[in-house]
Amino acid sequence: MTDWRAALEQTESFWRGWSARCCYTGRRKEAVQRSLLTLKALTFAETGGIVAAPTTSLPEQLGGERNWDYRYCWLRDATLTLMALSSAGYREEAQAWRAWLQRSVAGSPNQLQIMYGLSGERQLTEWEVPWLPGYQGAAPVRIGNAASVQLQLDVYGELMDAIYQARKDALAPVESGWAQQQTLIEHLEQIWEQPDDGIWEVRGGRRHFTFSKMMAWVALDRTVRDAERFKLHAPVDRWRRVRDHMHATICELGFDAGRNAFMQSFGSGELDASLLLMPVVGFLPPDDPRVRGTVAAIEQELMVDGLVLRYRTKAGIDGLPPGEGVFLPCSFWLADNYTLQNRDVEASAQFERLLSLRNDVGLLAEEYDPQARKRASLVLSSDVQRRQASRQAGSAAPGFRVLPNIWTKRFPAAPKRKPVSRPRRNHRLGNSLRGFARFCASRARPQP
Repeated sequence: MTDWRAALEQTESFWRGWSARCCYTGRRKEAVQRSLLTLKALTFAETGGIVAAPTTSLPEQLGGERNWDYRYCWLRDATLTLMALSSAGYREEAQAWRAWLQRSVAGSPNQLQIMYGLSGERQLTEWEVPWLPGYQGAAPVRIGNAASVQLQLDVYGELMDAIYQARKDALAPVESGWAQQQTLIEHLEQIWEQPDDGIWEVRGGRRHFTFSKMMAWVALDRTVRDAERFKLHAPVDRWRRVRDHMHATICELGFDAGRNAFMQSFGSGELDASLLLMPVVGFLPPDDPRVRGTVAAIEQELMVDGLVLRYRTKAGIDGLPPGEGVFLPCSFWLADNYTLQNRDVEASAQFERLLSLRNDVGLLAEEYDPQARKRASLVLSSDVQRRQASRQAGSAAPGFRVLPNIWTKRFPAAPKRKPVSRPRRNHRLGNSLRGFARFCASRARPQP
């Protein structure tokens, strides 16, 4: 029989040693280390692939049907994962992740997928499991993910940005993968003007999503930059013209002059929080009036209790019933914009607010329901008033036991402490790539 004590000591020694390698020295080191540990724990050591979550079908909304299988590796996570690992001193892990990327996307460019299995598997057929009730009745339970066959133009931008960052950080030889990159860019030249399914993987029909076009521009921009910087052989003049045409098209068709904001898709009247990434990826400077107008519109129309929605689901864009919590990464993107616009007080307040939403083991959910706290507070407050009225009337009424600061006080772990009720969060805690881990790095993201 294995000595469990020795195994436990060996495991603890490995993780403490790994965590000690972190070279981040900022004042939020504990939060950053916890997120990096999560990234490492989600890594398949044999291939370097990193899953978005180790779970499937945990609901975005209790009782709803937005329940997806996230046990796969998204190309969209590539850039920030590379940046987070590399900037924190984990070059070996960053190199393994980059190698996984290069292997997985090999082949014909028209076969590029938005996600793959841990070993680069492509067949991720989605099916429902009717005999399972789902978490607290949230059905259906799904295995596989149909979004794997969607056209999402933005992944070209994330992929090329990841390669750009890898070259800049010398994670691989300069010419490694250059021929493959050229082939992908030549394919993107042919398809970027098509409608696609978008970053949110909607199932309500393809559109000309503004974010998708912007990230197609990023793909051309980063590839041109690499060719210029490292003197790589390429049709750079042609690529520059395509890049400039993309930029002009997006600014013309994606921007609503009447509202002074970029819209979710060409010709639509809906906002989208993904457009907060415009200044982060360098599409427009942060002080551009169009960027400031977009930020202001999102603050006005997509914020709930200080947190940012992806978009208004009631518009029916995604082909699903309306209703979901706030998508926490979007609130980190807003903090990035505050920083880039020198609104440092607001940026710090937003970031600290997000840190306060971590659970007892330091993880953030992908989505959060800010109304849960209000509903619980309403119930408790109403009960206090009811009992006060009963006392004034001379009768005692049974009621809830009210605990001060129950929603905000943080309780340290203790073996015998009773569980403390907390406001409902989306339960997809394992989905840290879509939650906090990758966005620690985004606040310090260098401009391209």
